[in-house]
Amino acid sequence: MTWQRPDGRQPHQLRPIRFERQFTKFAAGSVLTRCGDTQVLCTVSVDEGVPRFLQGSGRGWLTAEYRMLPGATPQRQDREWLKLSGRTQEIQRLIGRSLRSTLDFERLGERTLLVDADVLQADAGTRTASITGGFVALKEAVQALLEQGILDQSPLIHEVAAVSVGLLEDEAVLDLNYEEDVAATVDFNVVLNEMLDIVEIQGTAEDGSFSRHQMNRILDVAELGIKQLLAAQREAFLTI
Repeated sequence: MTWQRPDGRQPHQLRPIRFERQFTKFAAGSVLTRCGDTQVLCTVSVDEGVPRFLQGSGRGWLTAEYRMLPGATPQRQDREWLKLSGRTQEIQRLIGRSLRSTLDFERLGERTLLVDADVLQADAGTRTASITGGFVALKEAVQALLEQGILDQSPLIHEVAAVSVGLLEDEAVLDLNYEEDVAATVDFNVVLNEMLDIVEIQGTAEDGSFSRHQMNRILDVAELGIKQLLAAQREAFLTI
């Protein structure tokens, strides 16, 4: 039996992806990332200074915060105030690790880039959209720092994008929406750079286990999606 995708997409087809750059006025970089019905606002702010463990090193830093807004899902989610859920902490650490992989921190100098990913609407893939859109916002922020003369060379040394892949009816399916995400027997989030080198892989068998052969199929499909996402990121900088 072949899985029939609810929105009619082919197994290896991404949801429509769109980046609305310069979405807010005050952040150094901002982009509204639309991935199907998932919408994430990614902004980058710049702080002149670094955490204590980096003071005097001449190196910069990047940190990320992730939040799901109350109206992002069919049932309202409470705001996370003093204590973050384990899921939120895991996701924002993943976003931070992924985006830090793109930077030469010596070129950045003793500055901190603060990335905020706020989910306005969730239909699965919020963490991967946060990484993919977060890189667009990061690149926009770096361009602003160069134009203002704050930096004399770009600290960006890599590109990065992320996508989900799941096994449904033993078929590797790209860029899952919510209905597919809850039905998948295996669920992967894959983060790759422009050379298709692995930054991070998160893979879980929701029911039983999966084989090395199945994992290879999943990664092959993820590469197809990442190539398209990287192209979409680059295209976003041709219009403004």
